[in-house]
Amino acid sequence: MSLNTRLKPVRPPLEGYYSRVMAYLCVAITFLALCYEQGPTLLNLGVIAYALVYPHLTRFAAENLAPLQGLPSRLALLVLDGLHTGVFITLVGFSLVPTLVFLLLISFASIIIGGPLYMLAGWLITLAGLSLASVLIVPDPVLFTSPLVAFASLLSGAAFTVVVAAFVYRQGRSLETAQKEIRAEQEKTSRLASNLSKYLSPQVWESIFSGQQTVTLETRRKKLTVFFSDIRGFTELAEEMEAEALTDLLNNYLNEMSRIALQYGGTIDKFIGDSVMIFFGDPVSQGAKQDAEAAVSMAIAMRKHMKVLRQQWRSQGITRPLEIRMGLSTGYCTVGNFGADNRMDYTIIGREVNLASRLESAAEAGEILIPHETYSLIKDLIMCRDKGQIAVKGFSKPVQIYQVVGLRRDLGAAPTFVEHELPGFSMYLDTTHIRNYDKDEVVKALEQAARKLRDKVII
Repeated sequence: MSLNTRLKPVRPPLEGYYSRVMAYLCVAITFLALCYEQGPTLLNLGVIAYALVYPHLTRFAAENLAPLQGLPSRLALLVLDGLHTGVFITLVGFSLVPTLVFLLLISFASIIIGGPLYMLAGWLITLAGLSLASVLIVPDPVLFTSPLVAFASLLSGAAFTVVVAAFVYRQGRSLETAQKEIRAEQEKTSRLASNLSKYLSPQVWESIFSGQQTVTLETRRKKLTVFFSDIRGFTELAEEMEAEALTDLLNNYLNEMSRIALQYGGTIDKFIGDSVMIFFGDPVSQGAKQDAEAAVSMAIAMRKHMKVLRQQWRSQGITRPLEIRMGLSTGYCTVGNFGADNRMDYTIIGREVNLASRLESAAEAGEILIPHETYSLIKDLIMCRDKGQIAVKGFSKPVQIYQVVGLRRDLGAAPTFVEHELPGFSMYLDTTHIRNYDKDEVVKALEQAARKLRDKVII
């Protein structure tokens, strides 16, 4: 049984049905006491029969007549209940105890149906019904209530209160159970959503859940910057390492690269072995220039971070100097959902995808290659070196390419980083990421390394 079936709500026309049955039963008992005490009259017997039948008629009408469903149904029934209460008070001659009990009944019934505002409305309608009935019936006021009528009214009113309280308690427990089931389903859905989100880039996942994108087979043309990378020497390393150790290394690498990509706002398209495909400009774009700058800045950050990873891998006994090589391209691509109705892949296709992939394959270890269009967008922020034109497979004309050197702010008279690597020595120092309270520890580590190097006799 599904959650929707278990938690199917009661339809609005049935709200207050049971409390209405009990309230009109109380009226019937009061008028039955009057009949016993004063003798049966046609009017009193008619009221008893009407009070016993009326709640069931209203339920039938509310279930089968479309105009009486929903809010109009509750309002219409409240009006009738109020008018009935005024008539019943008039028929008992304004006798004190039955009058108070009837007012209590309309108050309880109104609150159960719609809350305090409905209770106030019920009182006003009761007053209107009482006034109208007084004009039509012209009763003889009987302020004194006989013990039998008083006892019948109070007993039936107490029974009404107890039954309604029990019913409300049961409804409360049912609601509590339903809320627990809903919370359990929400937690289950949240866990599933969290697990499934790992198969999509966060930007794509968020755009789908926010309703900005529909899960249909549709695409659009957008100007994007596409990024490809892989690890130079990974194939040779895979032949030397055990599968488990290689898996740990690869997952560590991809996790770090993904973190950097998300930091710069990239949409991670896919992982293919050690290859990574990322694009900028969809589903969120900061503009073609800003997207290109973010993409190339990300590539520089990845290249820098590889030095940190190499140090970690070297401490684990991996001496092969693994380097990342990257290619980027900017231009119009087709982006969207590709595949079948029951299995889609949110990805991009187009000339720029192929070009970025070819440039990545043509790059040397540690090199970032970009074409002229990307260069024209990022040249103010990032320094590049002209590498001339190269023939690219699948392209009829040679492609003008540039090698990314680094961020201009890091290449001035006072660069923020120092890096050097030799056999047995690797250092990468980025002062922008060192916290003030770590500065002394870094200085101590460098001084200790310098002392050991000076004292050691190298043969």
